[in-house]
Amino acid sequence: MIDKAFADHFAADWIDAWNNHDLDRILSHYIDDFEMSSPVIIKMAGEPSGTLKGKEAVGSYWAKALQLIPDLHFELVAALAGVNSITLFYNGVRGPSAEVFHFNQNGKITRAYAHYL
Repeated sequence: MIDKAFADHFAADWIDAWNNHDLDRILSHYIDDFEMSSPVIIKMAGEPSGTLKGKEAVGSYWAKALQLIPDLHFELVAALAGVNSITLFYNGVRGPSAEVFHFNQNGKITRAYAHYL
């Protein structure tokens, strides 16, 4: 079970890493072969499934996003703790956004899903 303290700490670090455009720090939260699903992957990465797997593929996608959006900034609204997951609600470049993160027993993300209006 993920507690509120872990969720809050994760949220603060994840948001700060993105706001500092620190890709290595962002990726440090994930296992090597994690999966990321997002409707933006379809457009930016040309992947029709909307899912990328692994730090190399997702890292390249995120590096491209950081390059295309140099003023990228997220503002945390809420961090919600689940059994083995956290949902972050934040305001980003696409407006209100939510990401669901599934964690393993070591506190690393195995799967993430991004949602936008």
